[in-house]
Amino acid sequence: MGKYSGIIWTMIDVEIIQKLKDGKVGVMPTDTIYGLVGLALNPKAVERIYKLRKRDLQKPMIILIGDVADLETFNIEIDNKTRAIFKKYWPGKVSIILPCEDQKFSYLHRGEKSLAFRLPGNRDLRGLIKKVGPLVAPSANIEGKKPAETIEEAKKYFSDKVDFYIDGGTIKTRPSTLIKIDNGQVRMLREGSVRI
Repeated sequence: MGKYSGIIWTMIDVEIIQKLKDGKVGVMPTDTIYGLVGLALNPKAVERIYKLRKRDLQKPMIILIGDVADLETFNIEIDNKTRAIFKKYWPGKVSIILPCEDQKFSYLHRGEKSLAFRLPGNRDLRGLIKKVGPLVAPSANIEGKKPAETIEEAKKYFSDKVDFYIDGGTIKTRPSTLIKIDNGQVRMLREGSVRI
């Protein structure tokens, strides 16, 4: 994966952690495609990302976590069936929609009372998330437009309106596969990087 798997992460450690903690948003490689990222637990950062992407305000965003234990932060209860599904697909390029009734997180679930989470397969990315907290990470594009495959394409969308860009070279891959768990059963909502 070129720069993405090497020195790029050292640069993130040095320059980006504090910016994310301070509520800044930027474009960086995720485990699938370039994402427009910010702290999931910072409502202002989340709203800013909605505005930058011109995203439908009713659509929740996928949240990247560094560990399954991060789900406790969102008051999500996990039964044994759900845990078994996690073991099958995580870490990996599968985003899983889980019930989230807590109104404290309405700025994230947008009234849907559910949230989609992904535990990335990339160890360095998980390490970053463990340092800063869960991240919202929708694709780096204006809603309805083609996801950016390079930083240059991302800059055409966002210019100087974001706080940082992390160049991971050209990333040509599909978004994550999106599934929902209903009563212990898996239902696929979007076919992506992983076939279910």
